[in-house]
Amino acid sequence: MNIQQRLPLALLFLRLSVFIVMLMWTLAKFIKPEQIAGVFKKFYFFSDISQPALFAIGVLQLLVVLAFVAGFKKRWSYGIVLVLHGISTLASFDRYLGFSSLLFFAAWPMLAACFALFYLRDADTLFVVDREPRR
Repeated sequence: MNIQQRLPLALLFLRLSVFIVMLMWTLAKFIKPEQIAGVFKKFYFFSDISQPALFAIGVLQLLVVLAFVAGFKKRWSYGIVLVLHGISTLASFDRYLGFSSLLFFAAWPMLAACFALFYLRDADTLFVVDREPRR
């Protein structure tokens, strides 16, 4: 098998693994809103975010994540996932200094996966709504 035949399967697995992480972050907004409000306060400087606001953010994020896993409007859905995860990764920058929490370093390979999916979105053709590349 050549790379053109192998690439779609590799991209599908990347998309599914990124989806799992993004889905858990999305569901947390509904299941543990107090904890997520603390994350918003600590990393994004939102001192007081209400549960209805978290719910609205969660609904929007869920729509994006579902579009992403379905391969719908890939330029937009993959791009939004890349930007959201990029912001999340950079917002945690102080955590990378001094080895305060090694778990935060897992954000970097995921950011690379998000970039790869966005960059190679036209080659991501397995189990997607938008199969044909935009011309």
